[in-house]
Amino acid sequence: MSEALPADAPSLTTLDLSDFHAGPQRRDAFLTDLLEVLYQQGFLYLTGHGVDQVLIDRVLAASKRFFALPLDDKLQIEMVRSPHFRGYNRAGLELTRGQQDWREQLDINTEAAPYPVGPDTPAWRRLQGPNLWPDAMPELKPVLLAYQAEVTRVGIELLNAIAVALGQPENAFAEIYEPGPSQLTKIIRYPGRDVAETDQGVGAHRDGGFVTVLLQDTTPGLRVQADDGSWIAAPPVPGTFVINAGELLELATNGLVRAAIHDVVAPPAGDERFSVAFFLGSRPDAVVPVIPLSDDLKRAERGLSVDPLNPIFREVGQNQLKSRLRSHPDVAAAHYADVLDLIERPAGG
Repeated sequence: MSEALPADAPSLTTLDLSDFHAGPQRRDAFLTDLLEVLYQQGFLYLTGHGVDQVLIDRVLAASKRFFALPLDDKLQIEMVRSPHFRGYNRAGLELTRGQQDWREQLDINTEAAPYPVGPDTPAWRRLQGPNLWPDAMPELKPVLLAYQAEVTRVGIELLNAIAVALGQPENAFAEIYEPGPSQLTKIIRYPGRDVAETDQGVGAHRDGGFVTVLLQDTTPGLRVQADDGSWIAAPPVPGTFVINAGELLELATNGLVRAAIHDVVAPPAGDERFSVAFFLGSRPDAVVPVIPLSDDLKRAERGLSVDPLNPIFREVGQNQLKSRLRSHPDVAAAHYADVLDLIERPAGG
């Protein structure tokens, strides 16, 4: 994985979400630029999001305190203990396209009781359940749930803007995320390459939800792949989130919006990288429709990305489960041995 990027490499566009609520001229310009970015890159920097900087600072500080805990305290909530794919992963235990990602992380999602499971219950229903929280750090739960609520608001606000940019009613996507979306949140630490076994912080992939809201600390590493295969660096910019479109939007627009490939290069020796990733998704029992675009937009449709190693399902629950089974083989083996064939073959869409 190459680190070198040309000095004149292109950069991501920055958009101000507050323009969506401004007067007609600023709103129209924002929607035009948003549609262009979603078509061309699928990635952008977002300002004007309204998330309090105090909360942002708190969640980053809490993340660093969590990763500094003794390993035994983190392993108390190791993900393999959770059939809902919640909890802590040591570096190297998550895979992307079969290769180890060199990062440690804590995954949480929507807090819920386990779904009642019977003999005919779809396997993806098992993803619903409670999060795991460390006894050694009780203050982590309230700060992460407060942050999760705020970035959910940002994600839905952005999703409303995307709907309008596509010529749809503002609530066009609500039918597949209400009464509550998937709210996967990861706090992540990438160790430096003096510790990491490879330079793959996280391998090249697309995200599976509607939109991703990424908070970066200060160390770079995120890259976005352009159509020509080159890489665009997306270093941290204070006061912004990095936003990218996921596979649900690609499915809903027949490829007009492309879920862009991206990766993270592990930081240099002696350094470490922290980030907080939030993935806004649909409710799991939804089926993603193709939205009725105007004739002008339909002519720009590119069809769906074809990746035989990562089929995309229109059945959201199957898509979510497929992603988790592939990424966490230890959890899959412990709790989903009966459905591991879902990794190998499409079952819909």
